[in-house]
Amino acid sequence: MTHNIKIPLACLATVLVVFAWSAIGPYDRATWWLEVMPVLIAVPLLLATHKKFPLTTLLYILVAVHSIILIVGGHYTYARVPYMEFLGEGRNNYDKIGHFAQGFIPAIAVRELLLRTSPLQTGKWLAALIFFSCMGVSAIYELIEWATAEIAGDGSVEFLGTQGDVWDAQKDMMWCGIGAITALLTLSKLHNRQLEKVSPARR
Repeated sequence: MTHNIKIPLACLATVLVVFAWSAIGPYDRATWWLEVMPVLIAVPLLLATHKKFPLTTLLYILVAVHSIILIVGGHYTYARVPYMEFLGEGRNNYDKIGHFAQGFIPAIAVRELLLRTSPLQTGKWLAALIFFSCMGVSAIYELIEWATAEIAGDGSVEFLGTQGDVWDAQKDMMWCGIGAITALLTLSKLHNRQLEKVSPARR
C-alpha cells in the first residue's frame, strides 16, 4: 500500500496557518474556542492514526476544508464573516456554508470508515446509513447549541448565530442533509477509486 504524504502535509500546514491567524483577536474568544474545538480534536486524532490507518487523499482535503470553515467562523463568528450577505435574505449566510459542509464532509468520512471497517458494500443501504448518520450528528450539534444556550444564557448568542430566525436549527439540519446527499452523488466514484489505493482488499 502506498500513500502520498505530500498532500496531507500541505493540508495540515494550511490549516495551521489559518488557525494561527484565527487565534489572533477573534471577535469573541469564548465563541472561538467553541467553534474550533472540533479541529483541536480532529487534527491530533488524524496525526495519531496516519501511519496505521491513512485516509484517502480526498478525505484529507475535505477535512482541511471543513477545518478552515470552522476556524474562519470562529474568528469572526458565523453571523459576522465578511461578504456573506447574499440570497437576498438580509442576513449573513456563512452558517449555511458551515452546515452544508457539516453534511458534505462527514458523508465521505462515514463512507470511508464503513467501507473499510465493516462488511457493508456500496449501494442504497450504505447511502441511507450515511445520510442518517450525518443527520444524527447535525441533530446532536443542535442539541449542544441548545445546552450551551441554557447554561450560558445571553453569552451563547454568538455561538448560536440564529440571527433572530426561530427556524434556524431546522434550516441548519436541512443544509446538512443537502450537503450529505450532494457529496454522495458527486464524489462516490472518485472516492471509490481512491479507496482502491489505500485499502484494495476491502474494495
